[in-house]
Amino acid sequence: MKIGQVEIDGRTALAPMAGVTDAAFRHICRAQGAALTCTEMVSSRGLVYNDAKTRQLLFCPPEDRPVAAQIFGSEPSIMAQAAGMAIELSGADILDINMGCPVGKIVKGGDGSALMRDPDRAGRIIQACAAAVDVPVTVKFRKGWDGGNVNAVAFAQVCQQAGAAAVTVHGRTRVQMYAGVADWDIIRDVKAAVSIPVIANGDVFTAQDALRILKRTGADMCMVGRGSFGDPWIFSRINAALAGLPEPETPSLSQRMDTALAQLELACAWKDPHIACLEARRQLCWYLRGVPWSGPVKREIVKINTLDDARAIIARIKRELR
Repeated sequence: MKIGQVEIDGRTALAPMAGVTDAAFRHICRAQGAALTCTEMVSSRGLVYNDAKTRQLLFCPPEDRPVAAQIFGSEPSIMAQAAGMAIELSGADILDINMGCPVGKIVKGGDGSALMRDPDRAGRIIQACAAAVDVPVTVKFRKGWDGGNVNAVAFAQVCQQAGAAAVTVHGRTRVQMYAGVADWDIIRDVKAAVSIPVIANGDVFTAQDALRILKRTGADMCMVGRGSFGDPWIFSRINAALAGLPEPETPSLSQRMDTALAQLELACAWKDPHIACLEARRQLCWYLRGVPWSGPVKREIVKINTLDDARAIIARIKRELR
């Protein structure tokens, strides 16, 4: 498929997630078959005000393509300026606009999913960003604000009319956050209402989930979010299922921990090592999900401060756990 003129060789995308989808994790997921990845969401104001930490979030290794850079904000002029900066800094192939984040501090500023309550402003933002960059602009949003305000179909049409080249729809309202069950039928309705590509998001935790969401919605791609935590191999499993092939074997614990360490080493090389190690505290625990008797070592993982700390704990895991 294509998003604008960008070729996407596959039907799986890694969702943008704050504190998770840094360059290192995106690199690992691409190696396992993710066809499209996206940066963590980046503040438009942080970019325009030249905040160093904000700019760092946009680092994209040149070999990991195609990739989208995601920004958020609610002022069309600032978003347009940030859009150009995001593409220049990242070299990304696509600019994605976050209109779906449900987190309180984002919504309180009128950003993220708050924009679903103001479609006119959302349209102006998309138009401004599309005019500011020479790459396709996409938009990620939700089912609606709450159960009484489900407007994903009309919102998708606003996005398309404003110049969006594709949309991603998460099948929950803002009020639901990540609770309950994602409504895949609303994604199907969006797909029927627009002519641009639609990416389906919500409750894809297995390869069979991916097959079901694509069949149910008719979407062009499926996006994996929380299902990738500690499990980048979900992309290889989905791709095998899409091709009608047997599911690949689950890597051994030793192999999983080697991958976890490789991810952390890349993170330490590509950004502030201290931040990378703090983020690794939960990421390494995700790689241990379902491993018997891992409680004590998880309590040690959450004290990691350096790469050497992580190496020592991973060596211990490989010795003591199965």
